[in-house]
Amino acid sequence: MKVDKDLKKAIKTVGILSTVGMAMAFAIAIGALAGYYADRWLGTAPLFLLIGIGLGIGAAFRNLFVLTKRARREENN
Repeated sequence: MKVDKDLKKAIKTVGILSTVGMAMAFAIAIGALAGYYADRWLGTAPLFLLIGIGLGIGAAFRNLFVLTKRARREENN
């Protein structure tokens, strides 16, 4: 019975942590695309693209922090 609980906990933790890469990539891509289209619309070529990438990187690291915190909490329960 103990092995089943440990295995279930490990699988849940791996599931949470496996989303980290995708979450980071999507956050950066969304920021970059939003910046690109804002630049295209306003004609301010790399300004909003760089701002969007910066915000995307910030959001990506926030996601990293939240997901690792959740994984630690799941591991301790």
